[in-house]
Amino acid sequence: MFNFDHPFYRPLWRRIVIVGVCFGWALFELWQGAPFWAVIFAGLGALCAYHFFLVPRND
Repeated sequence: MFNFDHPFYRPLWRRIVIVGVCFGWALFELWQGAPFWAVIFAGLGALCAYHFFLVPRND
């Protein structure tokens, strides 16, 4: 689905911002009363966090 080894994702600050925006948007959706979209964005944030910080990179 995503190429997590793309050079765009190499800087640490970009990876942190992407994960933070996903979880932040999930909180916003939950606050607005849309639990479906909150779960979608929380799942996307968890997927990105897993691939960005736990899976070894192929640099």
